[in-house]
Amino acid sequence: MKTILTTGSNGLLGQKITEKVLAEGRVKLIATSKAANRYPKINGYEYAEMDILNPAQVRAVIEKHKPDAIIHTAAMTNVDTAEANKELCRQLNVDAVKTLVSLCEEKNIQLIHLSTDFVFDGADGPYKEDDAVNPVSYYGESKVLAEELIKNSKADWAILRTILVYGINNDMSRSNIVLWAKGALEKGLPINVVNDQYRMPTLAEDLAEACLLAVEQNASGIY
Repeated sequence: MKTILTTGSNGLLGQKITEKVLAEGRVKLIATSKAANRYPKINGYEYAEMDILNPAQVRAVIEKHKPDAIIHTAAMTNVDTAEANKELCRQLNVDAVKTLVSLCEEKNIQLIHLSTDFVFDGADGPYKEDDAVNPVSYYGESKVLAEELIKNSKADWAILRTILVYGINNDMSRSNIVLWAKGALEKGLPINVVNDQYRMPTLAEDLAEACLLAVEQNASGIY
C-alpha cells in the first residue's frame, strides 16, 4: 500500500481526498496543512501541521513520513487576491512548488500537482492538454511558472488542470460558485455572473478520485 502526503488538507479537495481514503482504504494518508486539522475524523490517517512556505518544516515532515507520492493541493487560487498580492501568490504558487520538486527529485517521490485552466487565455477554447499556454492573469502566470518547474524536473510527475472545483466540506473557509449561486437563489436574491465564459465545473469528489488514480496508476504528463 502506497503512502501519500497531501498539502492543503483543510481545503475542499484536501478534505475530499481524506474522506475517500477513509471510506476505501486504498492508501496510507498523511494529511498536512498550515493550521490545525479541520476534518472532524481523526482516526484512520495521520495529520501533520506543515507550512509549505517553510522549506525546513516541509523537509522534516517528508523525511519523517517518507511518502511515495505527494498530492499538492495547497495554493492561492482566488484570481483577484492573487492580482492584489503578487508576492504572496508567487511564494505560495511557485516557491513552494520549487521546494516540493526539489524534495521529490531527491527522495524519488511522485508529485501530483493541481493546476488550472487559467493557464490559457480563453480566446480559442476548448483546449487540449498540449495547447500552448497564454495566461492573462497573475494567478495564471504563477501556475504556468509552477508547471514549468515541474516539467523541467527529474521527478515523476503528473499535472491535473482543474476547472471550477465545487462541493461541500467541513468547516469551509471559503465558498465556491455553485454553493454561492444555490444560496442566493434559495433566498430569492439576484446573482451577477459573467456571460462570456464556458466553464466545466468539477465535483470535488470526482477530482479526489482522479488524484488517487494518478498515484495508483503512476500517471505522468498533463491532464
